[in-house]
Amino acid sequence: MSIEHYENFPVASILMPRRLVPAVETIYAFARGADDIADEGDAAPAERLAGLAEYEAALDDIAAGRPPARPLFARLGQVVAQYQLPLQPLHDLLSAFRQDVVTTRYGDYARLLDYCRRSANPVGRLMLALYRVEGERDLVEADAICSALQLINFWQDVGIDMAKGRIYLPLEDLARFGVAEADIEAGLDTPPWRALMAFELERARALMLSGAPLATRLPGRIGWELRFVVQGGLRILEGIERANYDVYRQRPTIGKRDYLVMLGRALRM
Repeated sequence: MSIEHYENFPVASILMPRRLVPAVETIYAFARGADDIADEGDAAPAERLAGLAEYEAALDDIAAGRPPARPLFARLGQVVAQYQLPLQPLHDLLSAFRQDVVTTRYGDYARLLDYCRRSANPVGRLMLALYRVEGERDLVEADAICSALQLINFWQDVGIDMAKGRIYLPLEDLARFGVAEADIEAGLDTPPWRALMAFELERARALMLSGAPLATRLPGRIGWELRFVVQGGLRILEGIERANYDVYRQRPTIGKRDYLVMLGRALRM
């Protein structure tokens, strides 16, 4: 499974039908381009928001049947029409990217999950739409998998996000476990930090497992794709635990041995 800059987006999985690859690559290019506007370089917030407004206007053009000027947006319009994709998930992604420009802290878990609802869940919903999967239970479980992946990415990248001035760990949890923002900035590996991370990891694991039945219920390639996605997320959690929660100096990644472990577990799901 090839995962690029935009977190947990399956750009060219060997399990994906070749007929869907151009559509997924186009959606990915739209998401990545907007994410880069919000997150990369040294542009001022107003400039970032103006760039995202251009993406929002392109969605409005697609909805109105007006041909977008930029080739990327034109290709996206063709994909939306061909697969009858809903535009709301794309609007939700842009909403999350705008939030990234102006929000660097989350007071509680509910607010963080609301961000995940718009930053991660739309990807799963768009993938299901491409496969013509639209049951309510399917969508709920896909949301759980995607939100869990987003949380896992946050816990994996605490140090990277702190360097960008962002903390995704809910502030109420920092207070509960006695971890100060200055501790995160300094990369302090302390007993309170480990207790906080153990709590967050278990919450992400429970969320992932609540969505895992979708992977065993869907047939064919999409089911196997999801099995690997679920097992990959769980494997990263195990890597954080093996590092004794010191993600500052031991950021876990998926290697060749991990893929073998994931394969075995996917087969047993």
